[in-house]
Amino acid sequence: MASIHLKYLAVNPFDLKWGIAVNSVGFQEIEPGMEYPPSNHPSRYAFSTKNGRVLNEFQLLYITEGKGRFQSETLGRQKTVQISKGDMFLLFPGEWHTYCPDKATGWKEYWIGFNGKFADNLLKEGFISKSKPIFNVHLHEEIVDLYNEAIKISSSQESGFQQVLAGIVDRLLGLAYFKDRNSQFEESDTADKISQAKLMVFENYTSITPEEIAAKLCLSYSSFRKTFKEYTGFSPAKFINDVRMRKAKELLTNTSMNIKEIAYSVGYNNHDYFFTAFRHSTGQTPAEYRKMTQGKVEK
Repeated sequence: MASIHLKYLAVNPFDLKWGIAVNSVGFQEIEPGMEYPPSNHPSRYAFSTKNGRVLNEFQLLYITEGKGRFQSETLGRQKTVQISKGDMFLLFPGEWHTYCPDKATGWKEYWIGFNGKFADNLLKEGFISKSKPIFNVHLHEEIVDLYNEAIKISSSQESGFQQVLAGIVDRLLGLAYFKDRNSQFEESDTADKISQAKLMVFENYTSITPEEIAAKLCLSYSSFRKTFKEYTGFSPAKFINDVRMRKAKELLTNTSMNIKEIAYSVGYNNHDYFFTAFRHSTGQTPAEYRKMTQGKVEK
């Protein structure tokens, strides 16, 4: 594939209201020993790898061949981080950075640059972070296809193209987050342990406790709880309660069981506690939920 540079994409205030507006997208292959950035690099994005630069947009880059280095203000100007094929890295608006391929290997890079409140919110809520700009995603055809689709759409710039590009950026960021998080667990048996724990909950949600799950997995409870929450986003107790609530909703919607029977059937020995827990979880009482989904009033 030949190097492609799209200097500017049309962005108007209306496009920004969508949440993401794409400013640039492209691909380039840097041969071993080749200067970087190459002479045909868009002047808007040209920079000295020695001095670095500051952009006014986010950029998400994906390296599919070769290796190189990366530095940023947050990580420390004196700290060099190695970039390898299969890595994605994110540049942040207003932050100094520099990067380049290794002279011995060169690299192939895809990039997409964007702004908008969607990305700003991801940064605010901690889904992306200047202190962790690199995503270990490995090589995936789906990611390459998304970049190529963005390049194709940007080449024609038909009406509404920015909204399609916004969806691609959303997907790329989601894949970066998802695949990086899961790669952290690939070198251990963590994923298998968590799968076993979930299965125990699904099969015994009415009675099993987090402590019993940890014991069956031969883990200390504190270690199990920490790992489970890191992997799933839920504490074990919250996960068990969530499974119980899902089952309770199913029974309220699809059966004529009274609410007390449902409470006992999903593992609550105290009807009042079930009532409180259900309302806290859904914002509705069990009777209100049933009325909404069944059109019936609980007697």
